[in-house]
Amino acid sequence: METAQTAQEARLLENANAVLALLGEGKFMEAMNEYLADDVKLYEGNNPAKEGKAFCLAEEQKLLDTVTAFHGYKVLSGPAVKGDTTFYEAVMEFRTNDGTEHKFEQVVRTVWKDDKIINERYYHA
Repeated sequence: METAQTAQEARLLENANAVLALLGEGKFMEAMNEYLADDVKLYEGNNPAKEGKAFCLAEEQKLLDTVTAFHGYKVLSGPAVKGDTTFYEAVMEFRTNDGTEHKFEQVVRTVWKDDKIINERYYHA
């Protein structure tokens, strides 16, 4: 039996869609500045967490400084929501200054608190 979506879940879907709209435009820093909590933990697969908004922003900027061409961030499914958690599947493609073409197929699990991302994990293929 399905349950009705709560007001919190509806708000989190709005937030997730806003984040995805920014990512789709290549506005990664804007999305992170707006939606990351100060004490966020971001995980790439099974790697240790990157902790804290300031650190995560600095690490993202280091990566973005190497990007010479952004080919897109396409959502394949979702976002979906359950409680305080959203999920979506996406493909991100870009080229770095060493000439490498990158294609990340990923599922992203995001935990929210007070309309901010407090914990996020990227599962890559």
